[in-house]
Amino acid sequence: MEAAAKRGLNSNQIKLIAIIAMTIDHVTWLLFPGLQKIWWVMLLHVIGRLTAPIMWFFIAEGFHYTRNVKKYAARLFVFAVISHFAYCFAGGIPFIPNGFFNMTSVMWSLAWSVVLMVIFTTERLPQWGKIALTVLICAVTFPSDWSSVAAMCPVYLYLYRGNFKKQSVALLVWTAIYAAVYFIFIDKWYGLLQMFTLLSLPILKQYNGERGNWKGMKWLFYVYYPLHLFVIGVVRVLLSVGSIFP
Repeated sequence: MEAAAKRGLNSNQIKLIAIIAMTIDHVTWLLFPGLQKIWWVMLLHVIGRLTAPIMWFFIAEGFHYTRNVKKYAARLFVFAVISHFAYCFAGGIPFIPNGFFNMTSVMWSLAWSVVLMVIFTTERLPQWGKIALTVLICAVTFPSDWSSVAAMCPVYLYLYRGNFKKQSVALLVWTAIYAAVYFIFIDKWYGLLQMFTLLSLPILKQYNGERGNWKGMKWLFYVYYPLHLFVIGVVRVLLSVGSIFP
């Protein structure tokens, strides 16, 4: 039984996959700004689609395992602020949002997702209050990377925890919503690209519920995310490249 429990991938291993995929994706944006329709460039972005669902999944796991929700949310908001400046610097976009899409990092939505989990699971709020707060948070997170989808999807990954089939459907539905908005209103190719996030499902299915021996992975991801964006920003400036994200 003990040997069977160790089969699959632990959270450290899956998070490392996310870090590698994210780095490949962001370096590709740097070297090939915008969405260049070259097959192997698109393939690199396909690899990058693994990252977001893994982040959402472990935000839900973190909410389940945390002993102090307030500290967990506060930590995410602190890194969301730091990551905002790193993201804007990396992408060559204004620090003060001037649009409706990709104006700040996905960390902003993930921090609010924890707040939504509290809202969804508390019995002290009436249903109309939960709906009103959900709409408000979706509006607040709409301009971030992955928009309000990155705030909503982790909530359902948490609510369906223990039922991977329902989690998979939730991921499919929320990804499809995001992809459809981009496909209809902004860029059809970029919209289609987002559906490759579903490639993360075979990886997440291998999750064995264990953290792994190294306790530092949690902090590594928090630090690595803004740090690698800052490095990309420095290289972008040195190469005299303008905005790199679509």
